[in-house]
Order: sequence, then structure tokens, then C-alpha cells
Amino acid sequence: MSGHSKWAQIKRQKGAADAKRGQLFTKLGKEISIAVRRGGADPAANPHLRLAIEKARDNNMPLENIDRAIKRSSGAQDASNLTEVTLEGYGPGGSAILLQALTDNRNRTLSEVRNVLSRNGGNLAESGSVSWIFEARGVLAVEADKMPAEELALLAIDAGAEDVKVYDSTVEVHTEPQDLEFMRGSLEGRGLHVSSAELLQVPKTVITLDEKSALQSLKLLSRLEELEDVNHVFTNADFPNDVVEKFQEMTEA
Repeated sequence: MSGHSKWAQIKRQKGAADAKRGQLFTKLGKEISIAVRRGGADPAANPHLRLAIEKARDNNMPLENIDRAIKRSSGAQDASNLTEVTLEGYGPGGSAILLQALTDNRNRTLSEVRNVLSRNGGNLAESGSVSWIFEARGVLAVEADKMPAEELALLAIDAGAEDVKVYDSTVEVHTEPQDLEFMRGSLEGRGLHVSSAELLQVPKTVITLDEKSALQSLKLLSRLEELEDVNHVFTNADFPNDVVEKFQEMTEA
């Protein structure tokens, strides 16, 4: 299982706690704002907004919150204050880190990210230093609650998936970015439960970390995810399964 898959699994498990704090809904609202700014407030004519709305629904964001975010952003004032920022860095063991943020103050975001990196064994890098390691992919998490995961994976491949990764009771399906909505519709049309569908940056190669660096890296990634302006954190680090379990035990204690 790739570093992306393991980190994505941890993030999904953290989702409920993030939602309770309201932090996740704040980030989802920002993504809706940016989507409206990109292509307008009509989901039928704006694929970015459709994806943002589906992501919000996947994370149990109330419909009134979604509608309010769209209406507020339609006035352009809210969305115009937000800027999309991509930051690059290195983590423990030389792993690559790519961050996507939505912020109304780039300098504040830069300072917060730099501070978290420096306190957890990482550092900022210049633009282009690590972005070449990643490529855009549509990524869907499909719950294997109606058939064995291996059978679900084969079904996804038959539906046109570029790659599949099986772990626990979830199958992670990778597609070309432009095929994400089609793949979701295809899988849901077969009665499958798609728990998330996003456009993400997936590493083309991964780096395996020792236990110390892996634990430090997981702590760093988690701290970065907690920053309000940061919407996505990607890494090419690969974490041993026992380290992932140890980290989860530490965070749940």
C-alpha cells in the first residue's frame, strides 16, 4: 500500500473528529467558495462546484451549510478574498510534502506552515522542488460492504479504473482527473457505496521511512492538516503497517 493510501486512510478515520470541531466544515466551505469563483454558482454548469458539493456531502456537511456557502460566495466578495496557495517542503527522512491551501492571508499561511515544519523535522522548499514527484489523479474510496474487496477491485478495473488499492474493507480507485465523475456514477450505479471522491495529487514514487522518521512524519502531516488554511497535504512517504498502527494508538490515547 502506498504512502498516499495509508495517509489517506488515516485522514478518513480522523474525519469524524474534525467534523465535530467544525474545522472540516470550514475547509469545505472554502472549497465551495473557490469553486463558485471558478465557474459560477450553478452546479450543473460548474464541475468544480459539483465535486466540492459531493465532497461536502460525503463528509456529512449539512445541506443548509452547503447552500449558505454557495449563496455567500455568489456575491464574489467572500471568494475573492481567498487565494489558492501551493507550498512544497521536505519531511523527516527526506520525504516530499506538497500542500494545497486556501487563504485570505498568504503571509500568515506561509508562516504557520513554516513553523509546523521546523518544529517537526521538516522544512519549506522552493517552488518546483517536489511538485514533479506528484501527479493529479481522481481518487475514490469505495466501501466493500456488499462484496469482497478483491471482487470490488476487479469490478472497478472493468469500469475503467487506472489502478486500485485494497486495504481493510475499503478499495481505493484511481482514475484520470476528467473521469472522476464518470467513475463515481458508474460505481454507484452498480449499488456500491462511494465514501469519497476527490481530485488529489498522488506520488509517482514513494520513499520508505524507518520507524523513527515514519512516526515523526505522521505527526508532522497531522499537524499540517490541522492548520485552518490547509486543505490538502500530500506525501511520498511510505509507512510500515506497524508504525501506522502505533501512530493511531498514540492519537487515540
